[in-house]
Amino acid sequence: MEEQFILRVPPSIAERLDRLLSESENASSSEDKSLDLTFSEDGRSGTFVIANDHFPASLLDLPSVVESYKTYDDSVLIKTADIGQMIMVREAGDPAPDMVEYRHGLTPPMRDARKRRFRREPDLNPELVQRVLKDLVKISAGSTAENVDAETAEQEEDGDGNARDVSKKPAPAPAPVAKANAPEAGTNAGERDRSDSDESDDSI
Repeated sequence: MEEQFILRVPPSIAERLDRLLSESENASSSEDKSLDLTFSEDGRSGTFVIANDHFPASLLDLPSVVESYKTYDDSVLIKTADIGQMIMVREAGDPAPDMVEYRHGLTPPMRDARKRRFRREPDLNPELVQRVLKDLVKISAGSTAENVDAETAEQEEDGDGNARDVSKKPAPAPAPVAKANAPEAGTNAGERDRSDSDESDDSI
């Protein structure tokens, strides 16, 4: 599987690398084209060698993963790897970084990215995390958890009970609607209303 990293060098070394990569094989001797990179036992500090010059180097972790792409036709991009580390080459008199993680990213918007753009890590008790992890393992295995917070369970039950009580409240009865054509009290519901035409027939 292909692995990639970022090589960041000072401007003077960058010019020499550019010349070495652009020159043909017959234009320079093998000694001028020699490149080497070695690390010490800790795997974080090393030495970058170009020709006969030695420069200190450090392996640093990037604050975020950087994706690398390549193209064959200048149109379609193909992802090749996820880059998470950078080798920083310094001048001989420059101080070594005191952290294993590089504070800034590769571009100006990522300056001090972990503090400015990333969410802060929660301050958790390691013992509490271990207990919760053991309980989750036991629950996934089919057994019950030992470290159960009774107060939390009671609060959850109270909350469920209140929710059930609210759901059990009877709905308000609808207001009575007066009927427009209801017969008046004291009248015979079965008797047909007399109209003007009936009165005229009786008079005849």
